[in-house]
Amino acid sequence: MTSLRLLLALLLCSPPLIAAGWKAGAAKVDITPRKPIWMAGYGGRTAPSDGVLHPLWAKALALEDAQGRRAVIIATDTLGMTASLYASLKTKLAEAHNLQPAQIMINASHTHTGPVLRGGLYDIYPLNAERIKRIEEYSARLETEILNVTGAALKNLAPATLKHGIGISRFGVNRRENKPYGDIPKLIAANALKGPVDHDVPVLAVYDGLKLKAVVFGYACHSTTLSFQKFSGDFAGFTQIALEKSHPGAVALFSPGCGADINPLPRREVSLAERYGHMLAAAVEEVLLQKMNSLKPTLTTRLKTVPLEYGALPPDEALAATAKNLNNYRGRWAARMIQIKTTSKLPKTYPYPLQCWRVGDLLWLSMGGEVVVDYSLQFKKSFGPRTWVTSYANDVMAYIPTFSVLQEGGYEGQSSMAVYGLPADRWKENVEKLVTQAVNQLVKETGSE
Repeated sequence: MTSLRLLLALLLCSPPLIAAGWKAGAAKVDITPRKPIWMAGYGGRTAPSDGVLHPLWAKALALEDAQGRRAVIIATDTLGMTASLYASLKTKLAEAHNLQPAQIMINASHTHTGPVLRGGLYDIYPLNAERIKRIEEYSARLETEILNVTGAALKNLAPATLKHGIGISRFGVNRRENKPYGDIPKLIAANALKGPVDHDVPVLAVYDGLKLKAVVFGYACHSTTLSFQKFSGDFAGFTQIALEKSHPGAVALFSPGCGADINPLPRREVSLAERYGHMLAAAVEEVLLQKMNSLKPTLTTRLKTVPLEYGALPPDEALAATAKNLNNYRGRWAARMIQIKTTSKLPKTYPYPLQCWRVGDLLWLSMGGEVVVDYSLQFKKSFGPRTWVTSYANDVMAYIPTFSVLQEGGYEGQSSMAVYGLPADRWKENVEKLVTQAVNQLVKETGSE
């Protein structure tokens, strides 16, 4: 009897056994520039910003699995992090929040109505010392805001449920295969659009009980609906606004797919950006209404830096001839290349970042640069339907073409290298091989859930 009483006493005094699960925390901060500043994305701009259509945001979603392993998704309404910003943020996030580079995924919506950032796209705009100073001041503020919003998300960590699903939206059009753009409405009406696309809308939903706490969504399409001088997150900005209005208190984050050769077409009107944003929001809402796949509280994160090899520069005579026109972005680029060649050695490779996360049984690949759609189609075919491929992640340094796009040339395959200020006309022909090998290695290293 004494033993029975002792057992009952121990059971009554012991804390309840609760299975450890996910923890998640979200936060957001307004990063809209407070002063006019040069805008990124289109080389033909001749003046800085002149207003705001809707605010730009930096948002963070912190995750912690049952073993205490952490990762943070950071979403920004920017064209893309530059090498300078990415390097600085890796160091500062480690110092401030004990986050290693593999644990952070810094996404850019790739909006073409956002600010120029430190060290990026300087050749394509007529930037004097005063304009560069303002870009650098804003970039320093952006770094601080990203550090703060990450800290806020980590502070907000609380028990949560994670779910994954995939929807569909069809407004993205292959811009290489469907020209002139004026014919797009007729081609849509005739169901005659050509070229590869990825219309999947991957969704990661974070719940506090039955309440939506945060939602991450993706889509493979350029954020190029708008081209005026007012700040906005383009269609992805309108999607986030719609989702947060529909789910008060939730934070919506955009993690763009491989949309380097995909455009929202037709475009150039605010009403179209709103329409595409609402279409994408509707696709996300449909997923949230489905029976989604619950993710087990296991998290693995890996990062690999791949030395992508540059191809050749144009011959010296061609560079000299191009450099005579400094009113043209390619002339400014050529003049800078000549200067570098006379004072130091040109780099032969670029440190290209690739990430692989396992979030439960969700395989999440994130790729730097502007990645063409063939990569996401290829990786989802190789690794299965629960594969999410994010582009424009961490460092947006150039387009990342497949071998076939490289051979075809055009903007994505060749001429865009000068836009990004890189010391080559194109990547070497092994670019797809190097990227694919590295992804396969990362997937193997992370194992299965």
